[in-house]
Parts: sequence; structure tokens; C-alpha cells
Amino acid sequence: MTQRRWTWAAARCLGAWHADAGERLQDASVCFAPPSSPHVLVAAVSDGAGAASHGGQGAWLTCRTISLAARRHFASSVRLPDETALAAWVGAARDRLSAAAAGRQLTARDFAATLVLVISSGRETLTVHVGDGAAVAREPSGTWNALSWPEHGEYAAMTYFVSDETPAHVRIGRHTEEISALALFSDGLERLALNFGAQQPHGPFFAGMVAPVEASPVTGRERELSQRLASFLGSAQVNNRTQDDKTLILAARR
Repeated sequence: MTQRRWTWAAARCLGAWHADAGERLQDASVCFAPPSSPHVLVAAVSDGAGAASHGGQGAWLTCRTISLAARRHFASSVRLPDETALAAWVGAARDRLSAAAAGRQLTARDFAATLVLVISSGRETLTVHVGDGAAVAREPSGTWNALSWPEHGEYAAMTYFVSDETPAHVRIGRHTEEISALALFSDGLERLALNFGAQQPHGPFFAGMVAPVEASPVTGRERELSQRLASFLGSAQVNNRTQDDKTLILAARR
């Protein structure tokens, strides 16, 4: 039986806060289907802490380390990784940030970044989450549910980071419900995409956003839709509601 494959669009956009301060984009992301397991989607979003001097580099290094670990795993296995492996990947990212900091005589906190990771075959989905941002998915019935919710700290605008010394806030989830579409995004889109009162995604928002991806004849990355998504994230419509950096990955299984 032919296994269904993923189509995705992904984009990042510099927020007005960072643009006004003359800073670079602090978000990073990666999305791919492993050649050995083309029915599997690996997608990650990382947001560098605004207060960290090298937060953007921390986000890039986090995505890079996780991506390489995932590629190595699927080069030798067709199975999804287990929780032990996923925890080790986060540990490797933390070590990479510490090494980068030491090389510059800085602290790991100077490279602080969050992580939202999703690995999905459609029939089984893994999530790894540190900090804010979120991952949501659509069930075959059409209902959108949260796979992993943002985790904020004790105070406003506080969250947790891959660079933190304790792994207590690394949340690993295994979801066995079948899904037909998913989205993951950085905290710059939380207020547009999530209903915090109901602890649910805004279903109409995601339904409208993923529809062009699902209708595309392309398998894999949809370049044209990714460009259109970038234009949307940088539009006045979005910037009037959030001035932070914004990253969004939309994927549909067809």
C-alpha cells in the first residue's frame, strides 16, 4: 500500500520590534522528509530569546543540531525515534550552545532559544517542546487540537530555553491519533492562532491557512506558497496584532 506523503509551506518574518532596533531575525526553522522515510515529516521551530545577545544564533544552532540528529536517525532506521533518543537530541543541542558560548567567552544563556519539534508519519506523531510557541494538528474529522501548548514561566514574558541547565522543562509527547495536517509556530503568532481561554487552536485560522497547501499538486516543500506565506506574515494585517518575529510551518498529508 502506498503511504501518504507530506506537502508543506514554511516562512519566517522579522518582527517590528527587532526591525526598529536594527536587529536580525531571531527565529529559525527546518522542515524536511527523510529520503529513507519520505512519508515522515520532521519540522522544528526555534525562537532566540530577545534578551539573549546571541539568541538568533542559538535558534539556528538548535535547529541545525536537531536536524542533523534526525537525519542520522532516519539514515539507519525507518522507525520513529523513542523518547530516550529525543531527550538525547535536546541534550546535544544544549551541549552545542554551551560549546558555542565557551568559544566566545559567553554563557549558554547568551544563546538561549526555545524549541518546538514535530516528527510525524500521520499515524503517529512525536513532539518535543521547550518553552513557548506551539504545535497543533487536524484530525481526520476536521477538528484542530493542540499537540503541545506554550509553556510560560512564573512571570510575564518569561519562558524556558534549550540552554537551561535543568532538563525539567523538556516536554516529550507521543500521539497515536491519526492526523491529516499540522502546524507549528513561534510565540509571535500565539495570540493570533490560539484561544488561551479555551486552551484550543483557532480552528478557522488554521483551516484557511492550510487549505492552499492541501490543494497543491506539489509533494514536499511548496516554494510558491512559502513565499506567499512570508508575505502574509509580514503584512500590516499581522503586524498590527504582533510585533515579534514570526515563524509558521504548515503541512498537509495527502
